[in-house]
Amino acid sequence: MNDLCNGIIALPGGFGTLEELFEILTWGQLGLHQKPVGLLNIDGFYDHLIALLDHMTAEGLLKKENRDMLLVSDTVTGLLAKMDAYTPPTTGKWITKEEV
Repeated sequence: MNDLCNGIIALPGGFGTLEELFEILTWGQLGLHQKPVGLLNIDGFYDHLIALLDHMTAEGLLKKENRDMLLVSDTVTGLLAKMDAYTPPTTGKWITKEEV
């Protein structure tokens, strides 16, 4: 499916949705694709997940550039606009001691 799409959008879902979402984000982090990845946060469904990702970033476990790879909106129109304007990060995939 990755070869056939121009971007990825995750809707509210369970373990399978999260597994696929984080796999495609990891692929982007590793430079295997440069496509936008979006999270449609309908009725705040993903608020706690977004807070977790922000916490991981604050703790130095996730680079801000990689956190910013996940585009979030509560509307389809807003998410598509963010995806259309997306520029993939150019940062390396590893966190160094100096960055923590």
